[in-house]
Amino acid sequence: MELSLTSSPLLVLLLTLLPVLYLLRLRPDPRIQPRADGLKSYPLLGVLPHLVKNQHRLLERSTDVVRQCPTHTMSFKVPGLAGAAITANPTNVEHIARANFANYPKGNATVSTIEDFLGHGIFNSDGDQWLWQRKAASYEFSKRSLRNFVVDTVRFEVVERLLPLLGRAATDGRTLDVQDVLERFSFDSICRVAFGEDPACLAEEGMAAPQSAEFMRAFNDVQDGVMARFMLPISSLWRVQRMLNLESERRLRSALGTVHGYADRIVRERRERGEAGLASRDDFLSRFAASGEHSDESLRDVVTNFLLAGRDTTSSALTWFFWLVSGRPEVEDRIVREIRSVRASSHGSAAATFSFDELREMHYLHAAITESMRLYPPVAMNTHCCQQDDFLPDGTFVGKGWQATYSAYAMARVEEIWGKDCEEFRPERWLGEDGLFQPESTFRYPVFHAGPRMCLGKEMAYIQMKSIVACVFERFSFRFVGGEERPGLVLSLTLRMEGGLAMQVNKRS
Repeated sequence: MELSLTSSPLLVLLLTLLPVLYLLRLRPDPRIQPRADGLKSYPLLGVLPHLVKNQHRLLERSTDVVRQCPTHTMSFKVPGLAGAAITANPTNVEHIARANFANYPKGNATVSTIEDFLGHGIFNSDGDQWLWQRKAASYEFSKRSLRNFVVDTVRFEVVERLLPLLGRAATDGRTLDVQDVLERFSFDSICRVAFGEDPACLAEEGMAAPQSAEFMRAFNDVQDGVMARFMLPISSLWRVQRMLNLESERRLRSALGTVHGYADRIVRERRERGEAGLASRDDFLSRFAASGEHSDESLRDVVTNFLLAGRDTTSSALTWFFWLVSGRPEVEDRIVREIRSVRASSHGSAAATFSFDELREMHYLHAAITESMRLYPPVAMNTHCCQQDDFLPDGTFVGKGWQATYSAYAMARVEEIWGKDCEEFRPERWLGEDGLFQPESTFRYPVFHAGPRMCLGKEMAYIQMKSIVACVFERFSFRFVGGEERPGLVLSLTLRMEGGLAMQVNKRS
Protein backbone atom coordinates (compact mmCIF):
# COMPACT_ATOMS: atom_id res chain seq x y z
CA MET A 1 0.00 0.00 0.00
CA GLU A 2 1.46 3.33 -1.04
CA LEU A 3 -0.04 6.68 -0.21
CA SER A 4 1.57 9.82 -1.55
CA LEU A 5 0.73 13.35 -0.50
CA THR A 6 2.50 14.66 -3.57
CA SER A 7 -0.46 13.54 -5.66
CA SER A 8 -2.34 16.62 -6.81
CA PRO A 9 -5.73 16.13 -5.06
CA LEU A 10 -4.17 15.76 -1.62
CA LEU A 11 -1.68 18.56 -2.17
CA VAL A 12 -4.46 20.93 -3.24
CA LEU A 13 -6.51 19.98 -0.20
CA LEU A 14 -3.61 20.64 2.16
CA LEU A 15 -2.89 23.99 0.59
CA THR A 16 -6.57 24.87 0.84
CA LEU A 17 -6.57 24.00 4.54
CA LEU A 18 -3.57 26.19 5.44
CA PRO A 19 -5.59 29.42 5.78
CA VAL A 20 -8.08 27.57 7.96
CA LEU A 21 -5.28 26.31 10.17
CA TYR A 22 -3.95 29.83 10.46
CA LEU A 23 -7.33 31.19 11.53
CA LEU A 24 -7.73 28.36 14.06
CA ARG A 25 -4.26 28.81 15.48
CA LEU A 26 -4.42 29.03 19.27
CA ARG A 27 -2.17 30.75 21.73
CA PRO A 28 0.27 28.23 23.23
CA ASP A 29 -1.21 26.31 26.15
CA PRO A 30 1.29 26.36 29.03
CA ARG A 31 0.31 22.81 29.93
CA ILE A 32 1.50 21.51 26.57
CA GLN A 33 5.20 20.79 26.55
CA PRO A 34 5.79 18.93 23.29
CA ARG A 35 8.18 16.02 23.62
CA ALA A 36 9.38 14.99 20.21
CA ASP A 37 13.15 14.91 20.45
CA GLY A 38 14.81 15.33 17.07
CA LEU A 39 11.68 16.68 15.35
CA LYS A 40 11.85 20.29 14.27
CA SER A 41 8.66 22.25 14.90
CA TYR A 42 7.77 24.55 12.00
CA PRO A 43 5.81 27.82 12.29
CA LEU A 44 2.08 27.26 11.92
CA LEU A 45 2.48 23.62 10.81
CA GLY A 46 4.28 22.28 13.88
CA VAL A 47 5.48 18.72 13.22
CA LEU A 48 3.00 18.11 10.38
CA PRO A 49 5.77 18.06 7.71
CA HIS A 50 7.47 15.23 9.61
CA LEU A 51 4.25 13.23 9.68
CA VAL A 52 3.78 13.70 5.94
CA LYS A 53 7.39 12.83 5.14
CA ASN A 54 7.45 9.69 7.31
CA GLN A 55 3.92 8.37 6.85
CA HIS A 56 5.33 5.34 4.99
CA ARG A 57 7.58 4.49 7.96
CA LEU A 58 5.57 5.83 10.87
CA LEU A 59 6.36 2.83 13.09
CA GLU A 60 10.15 3.01 12.73
CA ARG A 61 10.31 6.80 12.94
CA SER A 62 8.09 7.08 16.01
CA THR A 63 10.13 4.34 17.66
CA ASP A 64 13.37 6.26 17.05
CA VAL A 65 11.88 9.42 18.55
CA VAL A 66 10.27 7.71 21.54
CA ARG A 67 13.53 5.98 22.44
CA GLN A 68 15.31 9.36 22.54
CA CYS A 69 12.71 11.08 24.70
CA PRO A 70 13.67 11.04 28.41
CA THR A 71 10.31 9.61 29.49
CA HIS A 72 9.92 7.53 26.30
CA THR A 73 6.83 9.53 25.43
CA MET A 74 6.49 11.93 22.51
CA SER A 75 3.64 14.43 22.22
CA PHE A 76 2.83 17.05 19.65
CA LYS A 77 0.08 19.46 18.72
CA VAL A 78 -0.56 20.77 15.21
CA PRO A 79 -2.31 24.18 15.40
CA GLY A 80 -5.99 23.82 14.60
CA LEU A 81 -5.90 20.03 14.79
CA ALA A 82 -6.04 17.50 17.61
CA GLY A 83 -2.78 16.58 19.31
CA ALA A 84 -1.30 13.17 19.92
CA ALA A 85 0.90 11.33 22.39
CA ILE A 86 2.84 8.15 21.62
CA THR A 87 4.36 6.31 24.57
CA ALA A 88 6.61 3.34 25.29
CA ASN A 89 6.44 3.89 29.04
CA PRO A 90 4.84 0.96 30.97
CA THR A 91 3.49 3.31 33.66
CA ASN A 92 1.70 5.33 31.00
CA VAL A 93 0.36 2.15 29.39
CA GLU A 94 -1.16 1.09 32.70
CA HIS A 95 -2.70 4.55 33.12
CA ILE A 96 -4.31 4.48 29.65
CA ALA A 97 -5.34 0.83 29.60
CA ARG A 98 -6.47 0.35 33.20
CA ALA A 99 -6.11 3.11 35.83
CA ASN A 100 -7.92 5.80 33.79
CA PHE A 101 -9.63 3.41 31.39
CA ALA A 102 -12.90 5.37 31.25
CA ASN A 103 -11.08 8.43 29.92
CA TYR A 104 -9.46 6.57 27.04
CA PRO A 105 -12.10 4.83 24.89
CA LYS A 106 -11.61 4.03 21.23
CA GLY A 107 -13.25 7.36 20.52
CA ASN A 108 -15.57 8.64 17.82
CA ALA A 109 -12.75 9.44 15.40
CA THR A 110 -11.44 5.85 15.37
CA VAL A 111 -14.89 4.24 15.48
CA SER A 112 -16.18 6.30 12.56
CA THR A 113 -13.05 5.69 10.48
CA ILE A 114 -13.47 1.94 10.60
CA GLU A 115 -17.25 1.73 11.06
CA ASP A 116 -18.04 0.75 7.48
CA PHE A 117 -15.77 -2.30 7.94
CA LEU A 118 -16.29 -3.51 11.52
CA GLY A 119 -19.58 -1.79 12.32
CA HIS A 120 -19.98 -1.56 16.07
CA GLY A 121 -18.45 -4.92 16.87
CA ILE A 122 -16.39 -5.62 19.97
CA PHE A 123 -13.19 -4.13 18.51
CA ASN A 124 -14.88 -0.95 17.31
CA SER A 125 -17.23 0.08 20.10
CA ASP A 126 -17.22 1.78 23.49
CA GLY A 127 -19.36 2.03 26.60
CA ASP A 128 -22.35 -0.25 27.10
CA GLN A 129 -22.22 -1.44 23.49
CA TRP A 130 -18.69 -2.74 24.03
CA LEU A 131 -19.41 -4.05 27.53
CA TRP A 132 -22.25 -6.41 26.63
CA GLN A 133 -20.29 -7.84 23.72
CA ARG A 134 -17.26 -8.29 25.96
CA LYS A 135 -19.34 -10.16 28.54
CA ALA A 136 -20.99 -12.35 25.92
CA ALA A 137 -17.67 -13.17 24.24
CA SER A 138 -15.98 -13.79 27.60
CA TYR A 139 -18.69 -16.28 28.51
CA GLU A 140 -18.23 -18.18 25.25
CA PHE A 141 -14.42 -18.17 25.48
CA SER A 142 -14.61 -19.70 28.94
CA LYS A 143 -16.35 -22.80 27.62
CA ARG A 144 -14.32 -25.96 27.15
CA SER A 145 -16.45 -26.83 24.13
CA LEU A 146 -15.18 -23.79 22.21
CA ARG A 147 -11.57 -24.54 23.10
CA ASN A 148 -12.01 -28.14 21.91
CA PHE A 149 -13.60 -26.90 18.69
CA VAL A 150 -10.62 -24.62 18.05
CA VAL A 151 -8.18 -27.49 18.75
CA ASP A 152 -10.07 -29.81 16.38
CA THR A 153 -10.18 -27.13 13.67
CA VAL A 154 -6.43 -26.50 13.89
CA ARG A 155 -5.75 -30.24 13.89
CA PHE A 156 -7.74 -30.72 10.69
CA GLU A 157 -6.05 -27.80 8.94
CA VAL A 158 -2.56 -28.96 10.01
CA VAL A 159 -2.99 -32.64 9.13
CA GLU A 160 -5.09 -32.39 5.99
CA ARG A 161 -3.58 -29.30 4.39
CA LEU A 162 -0.51 -27.68 5.93
CA LEU A 163 1.71 -30.76 6.36
CA PRO A 164 0.88 -32.19 2.90
CA LEU A 165 1.60 -28.78 1.35
CA LEU A 166 5.00 -28.58 3.05
CA GLY A 167 5.72 -32.19 2.08
CA ARG A 168 5.07 -31.46 -1.60
CA ALA A 169 7.25 -28.35 -1.47
CA ALA A 170 10.11 -30.32 0.15
CA THR A 171 9.85 -33.11 -2.42
CA ASP A 172 9.74 -30.70 -5.36
CA GLY A 173 12.46 -28.43 -3.98
CA ARG A 174 10.02 -25.56 -4.29
CA THR A 175 10.34 -22.27 -2.40
CA LEU A 176 7.24 -21.23 -0.49
CA ASP A 177 6.00 -17.83 0.62
CA VAL A 178 5.38 -18.90 4.20
CA GLN A 179 3.58 -15.65 5.05
CA ASP A 180 1.03 -16.37 2.32
CA VAL A 181 0.69 -19.99 3.50
CA LEU A 182 0.11 -18.90 7.10
CA GLU A 183 -2.44 -16.28 6.07
CA ARG A 184 -4.41 -18.85 4.09
CA PHE A 185 -4.12 -21.35 6.96
CA SER A 186 -5.38 -18.79 9.48
CA PHE A 187 -8.15 -17.65 7.16
CA ASP A 188 -9.49 -21.19 6.77
CA SER A 189 -9.24 -21.84 10.52
CA ILE A 190 -10.90 -18.64 11.69
CA CYS A 191 -13.70 -18.93 9.12
CA ARG A 192 -14.55 -22.35 10.51
CA VAL A 193 -14.32 -21.13 14.11
CA ALA A 194 -16.16 -17.84 13.46
CA PHE A 195 -19.03 -19.07 11.31
CA GLY A 196 -18.59 -22.76 10.53
CA GLU A 197 -17.64 -22.37 6.87
CA ASP A 198 -14.51 -23.77 5.26
CA PRO A 199 -13.19 -21.55 2.44
CA ALA A 200 -10.42 -24.13 1.73
CA CYS A 201 -7.90 -21.44 0.75
CA LEU A 202 -5.03 -23.74 1.76
CA ALA A 203 -6.40 -26.74 -0.14
CA GLU A 204 -4.74 -28.05 -3.27
CA GLU A 205 -5.03 -25.84 -6.33
CA GLY A 206 -8.52 -25.89 -7.78
CA MET A 207 -10.15 -27.11 -4.55
CA ALA A 208 -11.08 -23.70 -3.10
CA ALA A 209 -14.36 -22.11 -4.13
CA PRO A 210 -13.83 -19.00 -6.30
CA GLN A 211 -15.96 -16.85 -3.98
CA SER A 212 -13.74 -17.82 -1.03
CA ALA A 213 -10.58 -16.63 -2.77
CA GLU A 214 -12.39 -13.44 -3.79
CA PHE A 215 -13.51 -12.91 -0.19
CA MET A 216 -9.95 -13.28 1.10
CA ARG A 217 -8.56 -10.83 -1.49
CA ALA A 218 -11.31 -8.34 -0.68
CA PHE A 219 -10.62 -8.69 3.06
CA ASN A 220 -6.97 -7.78 2.41
CA ASP A 221 -7.99 -4.81 0.26
CA VAL A 222 -10.34 -3.54 2.99
CA GLN A 223 -7.56 -3.62 5.58
CA ASP A 224 -5.21 -1.71 3.27
CA GLY A 225 -7.88 0.86 2.55
CA VAL A 226 -8.78 1.37 6.20
CA MET A 227 -5.11 1.68 7.15
CA ALA A 228 -4.66 4.30 4.42
CA ARG A 229 -7.27 6.39 6.22
CA PHE A 230 -5.39 6.18 9.50
CA MET A 231 -2.10 7.15 7.85
CA LEU A 232 -3.39 10.47 6.57
CA PRO A 233 -1.85 13.42 8.47
CA ILE A 234 -5.31 15.02 8.74
CA SER A 235 -7.65 12.43 10.21
CA SER A 236 -10.85 13.45 8.44
CA LEU A 237 -9.27 13.84 5.00
CA TRP A 238 -10.50 10.41 3.95
CA ARG A 239 -14.08 11.69 4.10
CA VAL A 240 -13.23 14.22 1.40
CA GLN A 241 -11.57 11.46 -0.63
CA ARG A 242 -14.70 9.35 -0.30
CA MET A 243 -16.93 12.25 -1.31
CA LEU A 244 -14.75 12.85 -4.39
CA ASN A 245 -14.70 9.08 -5.08
CA LEU A 246 -10.90 9.03 -5.33
CA GLU A 247 -9.21 5.75 -6.19
CA SER A 248 -8.35 4.52 -2.67
CA GLU A 249 -11.92 5.05 -1.42
CA ARG A 250 -13.44 3.68 -4.60
CA ARG A 251 -11.38 0.50 -4.27
CA LEU A 252 -12.28 0.24 -0.58
CA ARG A 253 -16.00 0.58 -1.31
CA SER A 254 -15.82 -2.24 -3.85
CA ALA A 255 -13.94 -4.53 -1.46
CA LEU A 256 -16.39 -3.76 1.36
CA GLY A 257 -19.25 -4.81 -0.90
CA THR A 258 -17.61 -8.20 -1.43
CA VAL A 259 -16.84 -8.74 2.28
CA HIS A 260 -20.29 -7.71 3.46
CA GLY A 261 -22.00 -9.72 0.74
CA TYR A 262 -20.14 -12.86 1.78
CA ALA A 263 -20.80 -12.30 5.49
CA ASP A 264 -24.48 -11.47 4.88
CA ARG A 265 -24.92 -14.72 3.00
CA ILE A 266 -23.39 -16.67 5.89
CA VAL A 267 -25.67 -14.96 8.42
CA ARG A 268 -28.76 -15.46 6.26
CA GLU A 269 -28.04 -19.16 5.74
CA ARG A 270 -27.35 -19.59 9.44
CA ARG A 271 -30.74 -18.04 10.26
CA GLU A 272 -32.46 -20.39 7.83
CA ARG A 273 -30.69 -23.48 9.19
CA GLY A 274 -31.45 -22.38 12.74
CA GLU A 275 -35.16 -22.03 11.98
CA ALA A 276 -35.06 -25.51 10.47
CA GLY A 277 -33.22 -26.88 13.52
CA LEU A 278 -30.14 -27.74 11.44
CA ALA A 279 -27.63 -25.17 12.69
CA SER A 280 -24.37 -26.19 14.33
CA ARG A 281 -23.77 -25.01 17.89
CA ASP A 282 -19.97 -25.03 17.77
CA ASP A 283 -18.90 -21.99 15.79
CA PHE A 284 -18.94 -18.47 17.21
CA LEU A 285 -21.74 -17.17 14.99
CA SER A 286 -24.06 -19.99 16.05
CA ARG A 287 -23.32 -19.32 19.71
CA PHE A 288 -24.25 -15.64 19.35
CA ALA A 289 -27.25 -16.31 17.10
CA ALA A 290 -28.68 -18.88 19.53
CA SER A 291 -29.78 -16.13 21.92
CA GLY A 292 -32.05 -14.65 19.26
CA GLU A 293 -31.22 -11.15 20.52
CA HIS A 294 -29.05 -9.98 17.62
CA SER A 295 -29.99 -8.43 14.28
CA ASP A 296 -28.42 -9.71 11.07
CA GLU A 297 -26.24 -6.59 10.94
CA SER A 298 -25.05 -7.20 14.50
CA LEU A 299 -24.18 -10.81 13.67
CA ARG A 300 -22.27 -9.64 10.59
CA ASP A 301 -20.24 -7.35 12.85
CA VAL A 302 -19.47 -10.34 15.08
CA VAL A 303 -18.18 -12.25 12.05
CA THR A 304 -15.96 -9.49 10.66
CA ASN A 305 -14.52 -8.51 14.05
CA PHE A 306 -13.46 -12.01 15.03
CA LEU A 307 -12.32 -12.78 11.51
CA LEU A 308 -9.94 -9.82 11.69
CA ALA A 309 -8.71 -10.73 15.17
CA GLY A 310 -8.25 -14.43 14.50
CA ARG A 311 -6.64 -14.41 11.08
CA ASP A 312 -4.10 -11.65 10.81
CA THR A 313 -2.71 -11.69 14.33
CA THR A 314 -1.77 -15.37 14.22
CA SER A 315 -0.31 -15.29 10.71
CA SER A 316 1.66 -12.12 11.49
CA ALA A 317 3.11 -13.57 14.70
CA LEU A 318 4.18 -16.85 13.09
CA THR A 319 5.62 -15.20 9.98
CA TRP A 320 8.08 -13.20 12.10
CA PHE A 321 8.67 -16.22 14.35
CA PHE A 322 9.78 -18.49 11.50
CA TRP A 323 12.02 -15.77 10.11
CA LEU A 324 13.69 -15.12 13.49
CA VAL A 325 14.23 -18.82 14.20
CA SER A 326 15.69 -19.39 10.72
CA GLY A 327 18.61 -17.15 11.74
CA ARG A 328 19.12 -18.87 15.10
CA PRO A 329 19.76 -22.61 14.52
CA GLU A 330 20.51 -23.16 18.23
CA VAL A 331 17.00 -21.92 19.08
CA GLU A 332 15.46 -24.24 16.49
CA ASP A 333 17.50 -27.18 17.82
CA ARG A 334 16.28 -26.55 21.36
CA ILE A 335 12.66 -26.31 20.19
CA VAL A 336 12.99 -29.59 18.29
CA ARG A 337 14.57 -31.31 21.31
CA GLU A 338 11.68 -30.16 23.48
CA ILE A 339 9.11 -31.37 20.92
CA ARG A 340 10.78 -34.81 20.77
CA SER A 341 11.00 -34.96 24.55
CA VAL A 342 7.29 -34.32 24.92
CA ARG A 343 6.55 -36.87 22.22
CA ALA A 344 8.74 -39.43 24.00
CA SER A 345 7.02 -38.78 27.33
CA SER A 346 3.76 -39.71 25.59
CA HIS A 347 5.30 -43.15 24.89
CA GLY A 348 6.01 -42.35 21.25
CA SER A 349 2.46 -41.43 20.36
CA ALA A 350 1.87 -41.76 16.62
CA ALA A 351 -0.66 -38.93 16.56
CA ALA A 352 -0.04 -36.35 13.85
CA THR A 353 -0.65 -33.47 16.25
CA PHE A 354 -0.23 -32.77 19.95
CA SER A 355 -2.84 -32.67 22.70
CA PHE A 356 -3.58 -29.58 24.75
CA ASP A 357 -1.68 -31.03 27.73
CA GLU A 358 1.34 -31.86 25.57
CA LEU A 359 1.44 -28.33 24.16
CA ARG A 360 1.30 -26.95 27.69
CA GLU A 361 4.53 -28.80 28.52
CA MET A 362 6.44 -26.98 25.77
CA HIS A 363 7.79 -24.09 27.85
CA TYR A 364 10.72 -23.19 25.61
CA LEU A 365 8.50 -23.09 22.53
CA HIS A 366 6.09 -20.86 24.45
CA ALA A 367 9.00 -18.59 25.37
CA ALA A 368 10.29 -18.44 21.78
CA ILE A 369 6.87 -17.46 20.38
CA THR A 370 6.43 -14.88 23.15
CA GLU A 371 9.87 -13.42 22.44
CA SER A 372 9.20 -13.15 18.71
CA MET A 373 5.95 -11.28 19.42
CA ARG A 374 7.83 -8.98 21.78
CA LEU A 375 10.06 -7.88 18.90
CA TYR A 376 7.37 -8.00 16.21
CA PRO A 377 3.95 -7.63 17.87
CA PRO A 378 1.05 -8.42 15.52
CA VAL A 379 -0.67 -5.19 16.64
CA ALA A 380 2.29 -2.84 16.81
CA MET A 381 0.46 0.25 18.09
CA ASN A 382 -2.81 0.66 19.98
CA THR A 383 -4.60 4.00 19.89
CA HIS A 384 -7.23 5.47 22.22
CA CYS A 385 -8.92 8.85 22.37
CA CYS A 386 -8.65 11.11 25.40
CA GLN A 387 -12.10 12.26 26.54
CA GLN A 388 -11.02 14.92 29.07
CA ASP A 389 -7.74 16.78 29.61
CA ASP A 390 -5.31 14.53 31.45
CA PHE A 391 -1.71 14.17 32.55
CA LEU A 392 0.07 10.85 32.10
CA PRO A 393 2.13 9.59 35.08
CA ASP A 394 5.35 10.88 33.46
CA GLY A 395 3.90 14.40 33.33
CA THR A 396 2.92 14.44 29.65
CA PHE A 397 -0.20 16.50 29.00
CA VAL A 398 -2.90 14.84 26.85
CA GLY A 399 -5.67 17.17 25.78
CA LYS A 400 -9.33 16.44 25.18
CA GLY A 401 -9.76 14.84 21.77
CA TRP A 402 -6.08 13.89 21.49
CA GLN A 403 -4.98 10.46 20.36
CA ALA A 404 -3.10 8.50 23.01
CA THR A 405 -1.11 5.61 21.56
CA TYR A 406 1.08 3.01 23.22
CA SER A 407 3.57 1.28 20.96
CA ALA A 408 4.38 -2.32 21.81
CA TYR A 409 6.92 -2.30 18.96
CA ALA A 410 8.81 0.65 20.49
CA MET A 411 8.64 -0.80 24.02
CA ALA A 412 10.52 -3.90 22.88
CA ARG A 413 13.43 -1.64 21.91
CA VAL A 414 13.74 0.35 25.14
CA GLU A 415 16.73 -0.69 27.28
CA GLU A 416 15.15 0.50 30.54
CA ILE A 417 12.41 -2.10 30.04
CA TRP A 418 14.22 -5.11 28.56
CA GLY A 419 17.91 -4.48 29.16
CA LYS A 420 20.85 -3.78 26.87
CA ASP A 421 20.05 -6.88 24.81
CA CYS A 422 16.50 -5.64 24.16
CA GLU A 423 16.86 -5.90 20.37
CA GLU A 424 18.15 -9.48 20.49
CA PHE A 425 15.92 -12.50 19.95
CA ARG A 426 16.51 -14.36 23.22
CA PRO A 427 13.74 -16.75 24.34
CA GLU A 428 15.66 -17.50 27.56
CA ARG A 429 14.60 -14.15 29.02
CA TRP A 430 11.16 -15.70 29.56
CA LEU A 431 12.35 -18.78 31.48
CA GLY A 432 12.95 -19.16 35.19
CA GLU A 433 15.81 -21.13 36.72
CA ASP A 434 13.56 -24.19 36.67
CA GLY A 435 13.10 -23.85 32.90
CA LEU A 436 9.42 -22.95 33.24
CA PHE A 437 7.86 -20.04 31.40
CA GLN A 438 7.59 -16.84 33.45
CA PRO A 439 5.01 -14.28 32.20
CA GLU A 440 5.59 -10.53 32.35
CA SER A 441 3.34 -7.64 33.30
CA THR A 442 0.90 -6.88 30.49
CA PHE A 443 1.85 -3.21 30.84
CA ARG A 444 5.46 -4.04 29.94
CA TYR A 445 4.32 -6.53 27.32
CA PRO A 446 1.02 -5.21 25.87
CA VAL A 447 1.09 -7.55 22.87
CA PHE A 448 -2.36 -8.89 23.83
CA HIS A 449 -3.33 -5.41 25.05
CA ALA A 450 -3.93 -4.77 28.73
CA GLY A 451 -6.60 -3.83 31.24
CA PRO A 452 -10.32 -4.41 30.52
CA ARG A 453 -9.70 -4.69 26.76
CA MET A 454 -7.13 -7.44 27.09
CA CYS A 455 -7.48 -10.08 24.35
CA LEU A 456 -9.94 -12.84 25.22
CA GLY A 457 -8.43 -15.20 22.67
CA LYS A 458 -4.90 -15.17 24.09
CA GLU A 459 -4.94 -18.79 25.26
CA MET A 460 -6.47 -20.01 22.00
CA ALA A 461 -3.90 -18.06 19.99
CA TYR A 462 -1.06 -19.80 21.84
CA ILE A 463 -2.71 -23.20 21.35
CA GLN A 464 -2.95 -22.58 17.62
CA MET A 465 0.58 -21.20 17.22
CA LYS A 466 2.26 -23.87 19.35
CA SER A 467 0.37 -26.63 17.58
CA ILE A 468 1.46 -25.36 14.15
CA VAL A 469 5.12 -24.91 15.12
CA ALA A 470 5.37 -28.24 16.95
CA CYS A 471 3.83 -30.22 14.09
CA VAL A 472 5.88 -28.43 11.43
CA PHE A 473 9.26 -28.53 13.22
CA GLU A 474 8.82 -32.19 14.10
CA ARG A 475 8.89 -32.98 10.37
CA PHE A 476 10.44 -30.04 8.52
CA SER A 477 13.03 -27.29 8.74
CA PHE A 478 12.97 -23.95 6.93
CA ARG A 479 15.78 -22.00 5.29
CA PHE A 480 15.21 -18.31 4.60
CA VAL A 481 16.23 -17.44 1.04
CA GLY A 482 15.44 -13.73 1.12
CA GLY A 483 18.91 -12.42 1.95
CA GLU A 484 20.66 -11.34 5.14
CA GLU A 485 18.91 -8.01 5.73
CA ARG A 486 15.78 -7.80 7.81
CA PRO A 487 12.62 -7.84 5.67
CA GLY A 488 10.71 -4.59 5.46
CA LEU A 489 7.74 -3.78 7.68
CA VAL A 490 4.23 -3.24 6.38
CA LEU A 491 2.08 -1.51 8.98
CA SER A 492 -1.44 -2.56 8.10
CA LEU A 493 -3.99 -3.28 10.83
CA THR A 494 -1.41 -5.90 11.75
CA LEU A 495 2.37 -5.98 11.24
CA ARG A 496 3.09 -7.82 8.00
CA MET A 497 6.34 -8.64 6.24
CA GLU A 498 7.03 -6.72 3.06
CA GLY A 499 7.43 -8.98 0.06
CA GLY A 500 6.45 -12.14 1.93
CA LEU A 501 8.65 -14.78 3.58
CA ALA A 502 10.48 -16.92 1.02
CA MET A 503 11.49 -20.25 2.58
CA GLN A 504 13.09 -23.45 1.32
CA VAL A 505 11.39 -26.43 2.98
CA ASN A 506 13.45 -29.48 3.94
CA LYS A 507 12.33 -32.76 5.50
CA ARG A 508 13.84 -33.31 8.91
CA SER A 509 15.72 -36.56 9.40
